[in-house]
Amino acid sequence: MAREFDVVIERDAEGNYVASVPAIAGCHTQARSLDALMVRVREAIEANLEAIGDDGASLEFVGVQRISVSA
Repeated sequence: MAREFDVVIERDAEGNYVASVPAIAGCHTQARSLDALMVRVREAIEANLEAIGDDGASLEFVGVQRISVSA
């Protein structure tokens, strides 16, 4: 059964792409190109789902919020 996940992609100061999967705590990876990033994030998702087992079936992405803080 195929499942879909939202992926947040950012670029760091060195130009690397960083991906995180909000629906899976701690699921993130990075790469120098977007193509490589998509391969790696798919692998990260699969590894995380294997590690959490059936508990992954109950995960649901809710959204992304922007919060302002004084620095």
